[in-house]
Amino acid sequence: MTAADATAQALGLRVGMPVTKAQALVPGLVIEPADPKADAESLERLALWVLQRIAPIAAVDPPDGIVIDSTGADHLHRGEAAMLDALIGRLTLSGVSARAAIADTWGAAHALARYRADPVLIAMPGDSSDMLAPLPLEALRLSPAIPAGLRDLGFARIGDLIGQPRAPLTLRFGPELCRRLDQALGTSAEPVDPLRPEDMIEARRSFAEPIAAAETIARYIGKLVATLCEALASRGLGARRLDLLCHRIDNRIETVRIGLAQPVRDPQRLTRLLCDKIETIDPGLGIEVMTLTATLAEPMTERQAASSLIEAPETDLSGLIDTLANRVGARAIYRFAPVASDVPERSVCRIPALAEDTGAGWPDHWPRPSRLLPRPEPIETMALLPDHPPNWISWRGVRRRVRRADGPERVFGEWWKRDAELVAVRDYFCIEDDAGQRFWIFRAGDGEDGATGSHRWFLHGVFG
Repeated sequence: MTAADATAQALGLRVGMPVTKAQALVPGLVIEPADPKADAESLERLALWVLQRIAPIAAVDPPDGIVIDSTGADHLHRGEAAMLDALIGRLTLSGVSARAAIADTWGAAHALARYRADPVLIAMPGDSSDMLAPLPLEALRLSPAIPAGLRDLGFARIGDLIGQPRAPLTLRFGPELCRRLDQALGTSAEPVDPLRPEDMIEARRSFAEPIAAAETIARYIGKLVATLCEALASRGLGARRLDLLCHRIDNRIETVRIGLAQPVRDPQRLTRLLCDKIETIDPGLGIEVMTLTATLAEPMTERQAASSLIEAPETDLSGLIDTLANRVGARAIYRFAPVASDVPERSVCRIPALAEDTGAGWPDHWPRPSRLLPRPEPIETMALLPDHPPNWISWRGVRRRVRRADGPERVFGEWWKRDAELVAVRDYFCIEDDAGQRFWIFRAGDGEDGATGSHRWFLHGVFG
C-alpha cells in the first residue's frame, strides 16, 4: 500500500502493508491502483493555482505538499492567519483536505504542517527549534534508512539531535542528516525555486554588478514593465497580478506582488504601483537578477476613448482602487449589492469594487438605515405589547427618551432555510430621540406568542 486515508488508518491499515494483508484485515476493502505520474501532475496544478492566488513564490514539495514563500504577499490577505484560513477554506470547498503551517524555514514548515498543524499552525519567529524538538525524526525529510539507524543509536526525536556533535553523525549517515537539520533550524539556506509554467509571460534582467539603490531598482522596474507590456500586447492580454522577484547575491529572494481590479497593460500605472513597494525590498548586499512575471493575465479589449467635445469620458476608478487595494489588501476594497431577502442582515452582500451591476434593486417601500450594524445589539426598553413602540431605550449605557416612532414593520423568518425560522418574526420600529437621532430597533417575536421569539428588544441600525 502506498497511501491510506484516515478511515483506513483507523482500521489498522498502514502505508507499506501488503495489499493481501490489508484485504484480510478489512473485508470488502476498496483498492485503487497508484498513479504517481498523475499525482505529481495534479500537485503541480495545485501549486500553480496557489502561485496565482496566494503568493509569488510557490513550488511542489513532493510527494504531497506545496511550499509557499508568502513574504511580501501576506498583507494582501490581511495577515498570515487570514491567508491560511482562506487557503484551507478554498481547498476544503474543492474537496481537498489540507493542513498548513508557517515557520521561519521550509524544513520547519514542512515538519509542522505534517506533524503538528490541526489544520493550521503559525510558529512565531525564533520558535521553530522548540516546536521541532518533540517531532519524530521522519519530519526532517530524511531517507527511510536514516531514521531507522538513528533509533538503533537511541535517537527518537529531533530534539535528541540538536546540539549533538556533527562529525560522528556525518561520518555514519552521510551529509544528508546534518544538512536537513541545519535547513530546518535555519542555519543553512534552502531557497525555494518558484514554479514557472512555460506559457507564463515574464521579463528578466541580470546585472553584471549587483544593484541596491532605490533609484536604480526603480529605473529597472520601469524597463521590465515596458518589456512585459509589449509581450502582453502581442497576445492581447492585460495583467491582473504582477510578481517582482529580486534575487539577492546571498541566495535570498525579495518579492513584491501587486493586484489589479481589471486587466491592465499601461506601463506608467504598473510602474507606479510597483515602485510604491520599493521600500519593502531589502536588497542586502545587492540584487543580481530581477524578474517580473504576469502571474495572472486575462484577455483585454481596446475601448474607444471620448472623441468629441460633447461626449463625456467614462469615469475610471480602477487606478484609485488598485492603489488602495495594494496598500490595505484587496478584500478591504468592495461595494455593497442588494440580495433578495427580507431579513435585513441577509439583504446585502459584498462584491468587488468594479464588479458588473447585478441588476437587483434596493427596496424602497420601507425606510432603511444608512448604517446597519453587523449584528443586532440588545437594548433595554419599556413598551406596551404587542404593537406599541417603546417609551425609552438604553443602548451602550446611554438612556434615550423616544419622542417619535413609526411602525411596526413585521419581518418573517425564511422558513425554507431553517426550520427554526418557520414561526419566527420581528417587529421593526423607526424611532427618534430628544436629540433628533433616529434608530432602527426591533422586537424578536410578535409580542403575544412566545414561540415566535424571545420578545427581547434589539437595535439594528442608525439613520444618517
